[in-house]
Amino acid sequence: MHSLTRTILVTGSSSGIGLAVAEQLLKQGHTVLGIARRATQVLSQYPLFVSITLDLSQLEHLPQKIKAIQQSHPAIDTVIFCAGMGQFGSIEEFSYEQIDALITLNFTSQVYLTKALLPDLKRKNHSDLIYIGSEAALKGSRKGAIYCASKFALRGFTQALREDCGKSNVRVSLINPGMVKTPFFDDLSFEPGDHQSNSINPEDVAEAVGYVLTSPTHLVIDEINLSPLNKVVKFKK
Repeated sequence: MHSLTRTILVTGSSSGIGLAVAEQLLKQGHTVLGIARRATQVLSQYPLFVSITLDLSQLEHLPQKIKAIQQSHPAIDTVIFCAGMGQFGSIEEFSYEQIDALITLNFTSQVYLTKALLPDLKRKNHSDLIYIGSEAALKGSRKGAIYCASKFALRGFTQALREDCGKSNVRVSLINPGMVKTPFFDDLSFEPGDHQSNSINPEDVAEAVGYVLTSPTHLVIDEINLSPLNKVVKFKK
């Protein structure tokens, strides 16, 4: 086990899984740089929290923005990719712009961030890249063609990246949660069932992140799948 304090970049830190991950890491004494589209005051009580307002969908600005973040915070040695969005429906129901937006945020932006950050991370004595995927990366589902594609792409990317980083000190991990009780479902037509066994909590995903980070440095946890005990989907009226 290694309990060194880290400087950790967390995307999507303003709500849901990203917020739970950031808060747990702050409680453990790590410095957390939280990236979100809108600044949030939720974590401002923690002196080691740095809020960074950045829209990951604006791809053309990402390389320059990430370079500036690295220059301001050269100690970054861990990145946790929590940002993402959900949209479901048959492919005919998607506009071309919606397809582009979903793939951009859930996949392409994460590739951009990785490309920008990786050279510096490889120079560290020890660093981690942890991606929050989805059970949608494991099996295609009805009305999930675009969303599943974005998560399948992320899973393939992390598997290949893991191989590419195999001779460095960079560990690459993927966590695939099932339905998590978060605002993710606010704008969707369905949500987990009401019983506590029908969903997992964002804190459960944060615990998995902590498990990866505190594992022995010679060990890579390639992939973790998390599922609710009873899978029940409730459709909104």
